Amino acid sequence: MRHLRGKESLAEELAGLPGLPRKALVERWEKTYGGLPPKGISRRLLEYSAAYQLQVKAFGGLKPNVRRKLRLPVNGEKAINTPSLSRKSKTLQSGTRLVREWHGRTYSVEVTEDEFRCDGETYKSLSQVARAITGARWSGPRFFGL
Repeated sequence: MRHLRGKESLAEELAGLPGLPRKALVERWEKTYGGLPPKGISRRLLEYSAAYQLQVKAFGGLKPNVRRKLRLPVNGEKAINTPSLSRKSKTLQSGTRLVREWHGRTYSVEVTEDEFRCDGETYKSLSQVARAITGARWSGPRFFGL
């Protein structure tokens, strides 16, 4: 796999996946997951896997909080060897800096004792900051991945 240099390169790589032989897709799977794909896996799933890995390489993978949520048990089943995630209230300490990219622009928010600063403006809550950035109502903690 060659190094991706930009969106055009990524688009070219993604567009080329359906034209690859199944053997090449299986090799990509083995390289990524360290073993053969499950028996009977569809070509389409192999293509999706390869496409996802290309995008991870270009843009990064899942955020840690999303990974944690994916490990949670479903339908009341008990988790096996999964650390308990408590719902303690999280308070941000003064001096903390939150960074979020939105539509190609990086925003940096500084946490102070009783407010948040972003782009020279002060806000009373993270949700106000998120609204100023997006123009829509967002949960501030969710927008910043907390």
